[in-house]
Amino acid sequence: MILNIAVLPGDGIGPEVTRQAVKILKAVGETYNHTFNFHEEIIGAVAIDKFGNPLPDKTIELCLKSDAVLFGAIGDPKYDNDPTAKVRPEQGLLKLRKSLGLYANIRPIKAYPTLLEKSPLKKDRIEGVDFIIFRELTGGIYFGEKILSDDGSYASDLCEYSEIEIERIAHLAFKTARKRKKKVTLVDKANVLETSRLWRKITTHIAKSYPDIQLDFLFIDNAAMQLILNPGQFDVILTENMFGDIISDEGSVIGGSIGLLASASIGDENALFEPIHGSYPQAKNKDIANPIASILSAAMLLEHFKLYEEAKAVTKAIERSLELNIVTPDLNVESKYGTKKVGNFIADYIANSDDINYNQENIDFGQSTII
Repeated sequence: MILNIAVLPGDGIGPEVTRQAVKILKAVGETYNHTFNFHEEIIGAVAIDKFGNPLPDKTIELCLKSDAVLFGAIGDPKYDNDPTAKVRPEQGLLKLRKSLGLYANIRPIKAYPTLLEKSPLKKDRIEGVDFIIFRELTGGIYFGEKILSDDGSYASDLCEYSEIEIERIAHLAFKTARKRKKKVTLVDKANVLETSRLWRKITTHIAKSYPDIQLDFLFIDNAAMQLILNPGQFDVILTENMFGDIISDEGSVIGGSIGLLASASIGDENALFEPIHGSYPQAKNKDIANPIASILSAAMLLEHFKLYEEAKAVTKAIERSLELNIVTPDLNVESKYGTKKVGNFIADYIANSDDINYNQENIDFGQSTII
């Protein structure tokens, strides 16, 4: 298969982790005889600094003509700490999602057996947890009309949803549930919000077309609590934009590190793959950022193009790195492995998965890891 992939490293640790994801995709291409062509452009704070625009036209053009987008992270303290800034890095990502029609954000949450002790939650609560959050991505309060009074004493954000916006992501959630444990949980605030009542009405109607799927409902406040009390009850969570943003970050603690969570943003014609963590500027250029979320995002890219064997090879290599404790400091404070060495191991394992031994000394020196 030949794929043209737009690479948008972005800000902070984005370039470092994205570099490892590209490395893994190159290893997959060489091992499985695929051609992946990578073309890079800028977005976010680096684009503002260079062009005064968080999403230059060249970046949009590249993404539109590519088969997929591999995205890093976005954000910079000089904008995060300045609420008066009119041009912000995040505006670039929001505009990109709209421009590409990426209406469904898919975020898998999984507790890896080898990392159960790393989670702040009790082992018996999280063992076997494996669910997916479907977050609507181009509607809701993030994209609604925003008002700030002339004197700055009053502000409002409008939350709007249409029937079609809800229908298209709901169908994706139900279709995915059919391949899993056949359960969808709609998370809303239908006791207060009119938009949530619309979500519940439309989702209930759609559920009639999927009689084999169990549909449950939870208010967002209860859902946030249940994610901690009993995360094993979930299979597919369906929710609107802001609620999905919040609970997917909450779900990241289940696995022990937000550096393990990947995501895919899907539209009818385009797809973007990114880790859910932020730009983490404190770790920039220190070789300590966890690349696994970005690498898992690359695995989701492979799955999107039905390269299931290749995606499985990536996840198998990641699981092996976790088993051998070849991880970054967020998962082991005493770890001597950095971003690059973790990426090197995973790439080498993909190319040499039949070899079950590894050379510890070579790993330490950043050389070939498999013997």
